[in-house]
Amino acid sequence: MALPTFNTKSPTIKRILKEATELSSHPDPTLHAAPLESNLFEWHFTLQGPPSTPYSEGAYHGRIILPPTYPLRPPSFRFLTPSGRFEVNREICLSISGHHEETWQPAWGIRTALWALRAFMEGDAKGQVGGMEMPEKERRRLAGESKTWKCQGCGGRSNKDILKEEGGEAGEGSANEHVVPEELKFGFRDQMAAAEGKDMAKDKGMRVVTTPAPDPSPASASAASPSPPTLSPPEAIHPTRTVPVASASHVPPPLPTATQQTQSDGVPAWVDKAITGLVAALAVMIIKKILL
Repeated sequence: MALPTFNTKSPTIKRILKEATELSSHPDPTLHAAPLESNLFEWHFTLQGPPSTPYSEGAYHGRIILPPTYPLRPPSFRFLTPSGRFEVNREICLSISGHHEETWQPAWGIRTALWALRAFMEGDAKGQVGGMEMPEKERRRLAGESKTWKCQGCGGRSNKDILKEEGGEAGEGSANEHVVPEELKFGFRDQMAAAEGKDMAKDKGMRVVTTPAPDPSPASASAASPSPPTLSPPEAIHPTRTVPVASASHVPPPLPTATQQTQSDGVPAWVDKAITGLVAALAVMIIKKILL
């Protein structure tokens, strides 16, 4: 299939081309999907109905619209073949579609999305956007007619012919490849609301648990605050500030007394007497010289 020229350096274009190549090189007998020759962002798919359901004998055709930022944002899906399960040509509200982007993961691809879409056909609409309620008999009738439904955009081929020509031989794919991730099973509006409610309840529960934690923490911090200053600072402050200040305040008085005592005790009494005697002798000698 010849594709128009695109910017192959774009991550989105690279991803789309990679998925198109993978789907064509590893065909699935139960589904086929490929981009249009004129637009890589619009795909057409043909999907065999899920087994053991009113749709098991049917083959359904639809469109996939990829956003410009694919795979960061999910694709959207529309069925073109009447099935009695989904409205024709109306966007489907599923966890894999653009209506609920928070559940989409870029690691998933178009093949995985189509597996999940087929799995969702087994359930009921339950108020789902794009869903329909119809008796089982009517759904089986539409399933029988769906095989001959033709898409003009796909060369006018019927759904049965597309699966036969493009789907490969039965048993070519591995059964493990058809496992749908758990996150893709919550697609109905009420189910997703219930799941969100549970998540919010869990979040609230966590908040209730965490709110009392900060209350005792300030108390404990305030109670523990006096202990750190008494333990850590004393080791560094007491030896430098308190001890020298106390010694400086009490030591100066004894120092002069000690010096005075050492001075008085260090000079003997006879030295003073000798000095006075010498002074007296000198005075006598001076007087004698004057008189003589």
